[in-house]
Amino acid sequence: MSELLKTTAIGTDPVRLDGSAKVRGLAPYAYEHPVDDPLYLYPVQAEIARGHATTIDISAATGADGVVHVLTAENAPPLQSTEDGELAILRSKQIGFRGQYLGAVIATTPEQARLAADLITISYVADDHDVELRADHPASRTPESGGGDVAVGDFNASFAAADITIDNSYSTPIEHNNPMEPHTTIAHWDGSELTLWTSTQGVHPTRSALAPILGLDAEQIRIVSPHVGGGFGSKGVPHADMMLTALAALAIPGQPVKYAVTRQQMFSITGYRAPTLQHIRLGARADGTITAFAFDAVSMSSQTKEFPEEATKPARMMYAGQNRRLTQRVVPLDVPVPSWMRAPGEAPGMVGLEIAMDELAVAGGIDPIELRVRNEPETDPDTGLPFNRRRLLDCLHEGATRFGWADRSPQPRGRRENGWLIGMGVAASTYPAGRQPGSVARIRRTSDGYQVGIGAADLGTGTWTALTQVAADSLGVPLDRVDLQIGDTALPNATVAGGSTGLVSWGAAVIAAAEAFRTEHGDDPVPGSEAQGEAQANPAAETFAMHSFGAQFAQVRIHEATGEIRMERMLGIFSAGRIVNPRTARSQFIGGMTMGLGMALHEKGELDPRFGHVINHDLAEYHVPVNADVPDIEVSWLDENDPHAGVLGARGIGEIGIVGAAAAVANAAFNATGVRVRDLPVFGDAFLPQ
Repeated sequence: MSELLKTTAIGTDPVRLDGSAKVRGLAPYAYEHPVDDPLYLYPVQAEIARGHATTIDISAATGADGVVHVLTAENAPPLQSTEDGELAILRSKQIGFRGQYLGAVIATTPEQARLAADLITISYVADDHDVELRADHPASRTPESGGGDVAVGDFNASFAAADITIDNSYSTPIEHNNPMEPHTTIAHWDGSELTLWTSTQGVHPTRSALAPILGLDAEQIRIVSPHVGGGFGSKGVPHADMMLTALAALAIPGQPVKYAVTRQQMFSITGYRAPTLQHIRLGARADGTITAFAFDAVSMSSQTKEFPEEATKPARMMYAGQNRRLTQRVVPLDVPVPSWMRAPGEAPGMVGLEIAMDELAVAGGIDPIELRVRNEPETDPDTGLPFNRRRLLDCLHEGATRFGWADRSPQPRGRRENGWLIGMGVAASTYPAGRQPGSVARIRRTSDGYQVGIGAADLGTGTWTALTQVAADSLGVPLDRVDLQIGDTALPNATVAGGSTGLVSWGAAVIAAAEAFRTEHGDDPVPGSEAQGEAQANPAAETFAMHSFGAQFAQVRIHEATGEIRMERMLGIFSAGRIVNPRTARSQFIGGMTMGLGMALHEKGELDPRFGHVINHDLAEYHVPVNADVPDIEVSWLDENDPHAGVLGARGIGEIGIVGAAAAVANAAFNATGVRVRDLPVFGDAFLPQ
């Protein structure tokens, strides 16, 4: 693939190819797809957290103006599989969490559907419910999926003999993805084919998930999703809202049904980051070398469907230490189903770990960067494999120079300005560098260029632009000669945009297709010539521990009298292989770091244990960072090309930006005040006299 190495597009920063259409309102999102005479759906949701509905009286709703159909468990189309508890909806009147779908009204306008839904009366028998996570919960269990526990050496003896010890608990709260575009679907069943125009991070994986449940062949379902208005993982798998819309369409053949999930409904239906409880114990020699390492994590899951938030994942490979013990547990509760949220496992797991590392540095009188240097592993502690490219120390040292780490006060409360305490903090970042096999790209010669088709997704990350760059260099043509088509199951198979694997997986398919095209059609192909190529698994993953790394720096100011906390500046330095498009990459890194800032200072879902629902279920009371909260965020990356990542030399960047950011802010708050906050988010009252 010598042509690819002579790149002219990869590494440049053209503006987003879809940008003009988006700002002009011409890029079609799911709900905006034009269909004839659509009907509109509004759901009926459970108002108790556990129990069953004895009666669901729909009589008033069926007679309301504009109502075409009322869907309940009594008349819903049958499902062929109920293994996925989240998607097996409208099977009975049993209730597993507050907000669960019990039915839906379909009417000729959205207002008519919502009004009629309010006319439905439901009688309940409520059972005792349990929605409170605690570390000693009797239902705590080992998750069905995940890496299992780790036990190496004799932790207890090593910890007891250590010169320096840290033994503390940390927690992260419920957090919600909240993409700008809510989850939306238009469903149409013509009697033989079900078409879903829907907001998803993976059209083919969505089809594969829905088909067996609905009892349809995969070829009978078409998923269309050319543009996605954000997802952060919540659109990585289909949720109950998509299934509800599909069932409504199956019940009313020939008429399209539209459903846009409201912001409030998204807090119970479309997934969220589960809260975690983390108990970390570190034992070290006087020089800071870790000799004993224990990390016990517990996360909330749902009785409806298990999803573990594996906080111990990054701790498995992050630092050296001969005596190690890691356990991961889940507690199934009567709550909505948690799911993917940007860097699941790594984002919350590195909160506890990186704050604990800062505590160990303080206890040993060691600079936090130097502590990490002294505990840098030569090989992956989890697998024993050599790392592909572990340049964490390069990121830390580069970041320290650029951030002015030498000006940091080594002692808390060492810097004041006009009543404000100023502090700096640092934390490491890491994320697996994976590549999914199975994506297929098709290249067709046209009269004026090449058409490149693959069922990939662009959820705002820049796929339209970056994948066009890869295709252009693979074919040796300018960008304007490539017509990229994505987001449709009518195109060749593509894996999900998740786990920071999207571009590297789809790019591998495009490169393979370009190689096949040249082999089959030579250097002067005629219009209509066509070839396909498939992405293969990365063989280097068998012999190397594939990861990306980074360093996060934060400076905060905290008012001595009020406790008000403000982020002043942040810097992220990352080692992520080759950067395909610096413009879109910078956007991804900044977006991740901003979400990390929200994790540190703002975001917390408040679950009312009396009723089993998140009470701040809107963007007025569930706070996310706004422009005023983000005065100065700078990102950079090491100039590199990872040969172990494949011919593209790139590693995924969608998630590493959030990892470690929250811990860096929390560590900066300690450096400013001397008050250690171990439970996120960091609120100002923590710094006031108790």
